[in-house]
Amino acid sequence: MNIVVSKDYEEMSQQAAEQIVQAVHAKPDSLLCFPGGDTPREIFRLLVQAAKDKRVDFSKATFVGLDEWAGLGREDEGSCIHFLYNQFYSPAGIPDSQVHAFNAKEDDLQAECDKIDAVINEHGGLDLILLGIGVNGHLGFNEPGVSFESHSHVSELDAVTSTVGQKYFKEQRVLSKGITLGIKHILNANSAILIANGPKKADAVFEAVKGPVVNTLPASVLQLHSNAHLFVDREAYAKVEKSH
Repeated sequence: MNIVVSKDYEEMSQQAAEQIVQAVHAKPDSLLCFPGGDTPREIFRLLVQAAKDKRVDFSKATFVGLDEWAGLGREDEGSCIHFLYNQFYSPAGIPDSQVHAFNAKEDDLQAECDKIDAVINEHGGLDLILLGIGVNGHLGFNEPGVSFESHSHVSELDAVTSTVGQKYFKEQRVLSKGITLGIKHILNANSAILIANGPKKADAVFEAVKGPVVNTLPASVLQLHSNAHLFVDREAYAKVEKSH
């Protein structure tokens, strides 16, 4: 794993955004997978700026959403797709035709999984996937105990994920299930970028980098990836630093 330790969140975001810009330069028709959540917020702001400054051209790229809370859709504030449209797709001028996402409002979530798997297969796999890491080590909604052979699937959410997830919503919600790309998609992506910042992520980052590769800490699977990059600030990397 290629590890880049930055002094703070801004520098970490800048370096990760630059790597995404370079990847799109190298392959303009890339299939890209971006997550929702607080960590990528600044990366999206920088990518939108790069697109406006004509430093990157997303017009040939295709986008796939990483995950979604079951029962939520684009119009629901707090949903992953709402966040992505708000923070990236709309300001970057990405048309709907270039965006593929789980519709987690559908009754048949398995059909949604099949739909997204088909998009990824048609493109011959993901070119780049951007990932945050949960405090429990999850990637997307690949929760502790997930099979490393999984493709898109419906996931029973860990109690930690349900609790932490409340921060995205104005009122309390029942967050029991999610829908997500699988570990197999992550491992088969040409490039995987993991981002983490702040002291709350230090334990998960340590286990992902230094611990054994186990499905109880899904992010540890990135140790098996041939082209994985960790962009991390000093606070999130502190425990790894101390272990040297």
